[in-house]
Amino acid sequence: MKILMVLESGFPSDIRVENEIESLLKAGHEIHLACFTKTSQSEFEKYNGYFIHRKMIPKIIHKSSVACLRFPIYFNFWRKFLKKLFSKYDFEAIHIHDLPLIKVGIEIKNEYNIPLIIDLHENFPAAIEVYSHTNTILGKILSPPKLWHQYEQKYLKKVDKIITVVDEAKERLIKLGIEPDLITVVSNTLNLDKFRLHKRNIDGNFLTLIYVGGLNIHRGIQIVLKSLANVIREIPEIRFWIVGEGSYKNTLIHLAKELKLEKDVKFWDWQNMDKISELLSKSDIALIPHLKSNHTDSTIPHKLFQYMYAQIPIIASDCEPIKRILNETNTGLIYENNNISQLAKTIIKLAANKEKYDSLIINGKKSVLDKFNWNNDEKNLLAIYSELENER
Repeated sequence: MKILMVLESGFPSDIRVENEIESLLKAGHEIHLACFTKTSQSEFEKYNGYFIHRKMIPKIIHKSSVACLRFPIYFNFWRKFLKKLFSKYDFEAIHIHDLPLIKVGIEIKNEYNIPLIIDLHENFPAAIEVYSHTNTILGKILSPPKLWHQYEQKYLKKVDKIITVVDEAKERLIKLGIEPDLITVVSNTLNLDKFRLHKRNIDGNFLTLIYVGGLNIHRGIQIVLKSLANVIREIPEIRFWIVGEGSYKNTLIHLAKELKLEKDVKFWDWQNMDKISELLSKSDIALIPHLKSNHTDSTIPHKLFQYMYAQIPIIASDCEPIKRILNETNTGLIYENNNISQLAKTIIKLAANKEKYDSLIINGKKSVLDKFNWNNDEKNLLAIYSELENER
């Protein structure tokens, strides 16, 4: 099939999108990707066997995306862009990443009589409830969660196939009245062909904690920083590496200074995957301290499987999908989210229990090799398109 994917960001890179495209290419499909650019990237290029179509997005239109349900300027940008592509290419399916552009996708589906696949990376209405930029007074006026919940319920029932990243997300949609047969789970598991594993290289002079990912308030890094004061009394030789970027980074830096943790905490910028793998190889414990919400209870981060494969025991908050997988695989310990003292006790407990620590290491890598890897999830993705081809 000739498939048009639609991504509301610049590209490359996006781990999930790249994995999906490469799998579909291997299966013989022709893939085109439509995305925007805010730089001088070329409007069209052939890249790793597929085609990228970019459109420069004016700053004001990009900023208007937060209010797209109230004002049509953002939808108009994408509608015009996608219809221009359809005037040039005979696409046989449209695959849209995440919820916002589903309305435009349904218009395209109906006009060109092709199937629409919506790929939900997260619970978007719940994300609106926790994002800092939509929790300002203006943000709540321009992008109220209630409108997004209504939008989701109205349009999801009009698509042909829905992809979610975790079982809990599928269950949520079923409760909204979506037919189970329309929903397929394609998770954010690790592509073993692309993740280079560095040899473990622990510095015995320190207990090294690591977090990799976005730095936003709902990621819970502030809880880790506040817990370190308790941990340091028991384990003075501790260090915490925070790898990533986000709107909350400066606040976290100031918090570390207020807590007198400057010598114990290091902030890294975004790193490529090879550097992340190197840092993981030098880390003793990996953290996923997300604050529990409707959002984090229905999504799963790539870093979970990276941590497991890198043979690092995980300490995570009690968000439902992460808790389920860690308990199922016995690869980490769970604490009550937002509980500073419980997190500190959990870190101290794991550091002191070598037998438990070693068992978590073994279970993590084995679980990724046996189950939680992209080779398994790509089968679910390809099955969707095989079914669509059979229906043509």
